[in-house]
Amino acid sequence: MRPRAVFFGTPRFAVPSLDALTEIADVVGVVAQPDKPAGRGNVMTPPAVKVRATELEIPVYQPVKVRDGALEQWLRERDVEVALVVAYGRILPLGVLQAPRRGCINVHGSLLPKFRGAAPIQWSILAMERETGVTLMQMDEGMDTGAMLSTRATEIGEDETSEALAIRLSALGATIVREDLPRYLRGELAAVPQDNALATTAPILTKEMEALDFRESAKKLHAKVRGLDPWPGTSTRLGTRRLLVHKSTLRDAPALLAGAPGEVVRVDKDVLWVATGEGALGLTELQLEGKKRLRVRDFLAGHPIRVGTILAPADPTPTIPPDPSEDTKGDAK
Repeated sequence: MRPRAVFFGTPRFAVPSLDALTEIADVVGVVAQPDKPAGRGNVMTPPAVKVRATELEIPVYQPVKVRDGALEQWLRERDVEVALVVAYGRILPLGVLQAPRRGCINVHGSLLPKFRGAAPIQWSILAMERETGVTLMQMDEGMDTGAMLSTRATEIGEDETSEALAIRLSALGATIVREDLPRYLRGELAAVPQDNALATTAPILTKEMEALDFRESAKKLHAKVRGLDPWPGTSTRLGTRRLLVHKSTLRDAPALLAGAPGEVVRVDKDVLWVATGEGALGLTELQLEGKKRLRVRDFLAGHPIRVGTILAPADPTPTIPPDPSEDTKGDAK
């Protein structure tokens, strides 16, 4: 007999896990965060999990509060064996965690105890980890502190962004649900306590994190561009104008080209090379604030940047070297 289950989740990341749960259990309800305004018109928009649950004809509950007892009562009325929680976005109280007969099981987007918190995928890249993964764990009242049931690991690509990595981990999360949640319900998985001494945190991202400080190493800056994609993104300044950096690279970085941090040291057709505190960072996709996002070759066609230009100067006045062609004209006068 298939177990009765409830699913907790909100964003697109959680949708594959919801689909996986429907393959192994009778999902009698889905809990998602309330609809929120989105877009220029602030139109009330349902979260991705609600949209998918509606397609699957599963009833959806969107409580505004989780600690007033109503959610616990709703969950107990459904008499479920287990609740699966994937990126729901709220800390659940003890009464809710204990309402299912086998408790609440979480799919977390890191290899715990590393990167407990709201943004594990982004922080795994920011920390320049070579590997990450997903963890299936029993939930307790702490922030991702529960005992672990199983993990799935994957390498992080050299140029992989948090958005791209999230898509892969989302699919990996569905795999761990499909393969290991039934084993847990059959009593075949032993819960292993986390080693708190090895724990690291993954706090919520903020808009203040976006500025690139070229005094840092190229490797760290490349990780920042990737880790903060798509939000909050990263930026510098070209003169007085905010310059958004959407993509970067370390491949084929020029050697032995000295320059002050933030100085453009080479301009290739597809890459703008900028000196950093250690090495050179290649910028490959840029956007002036208020303008279109462009590949560097297209950006440079409309906004030429010469070697010696300083990005993010302390003085907001542009630091741009004179055009050699203009010097020649001056000498001819």
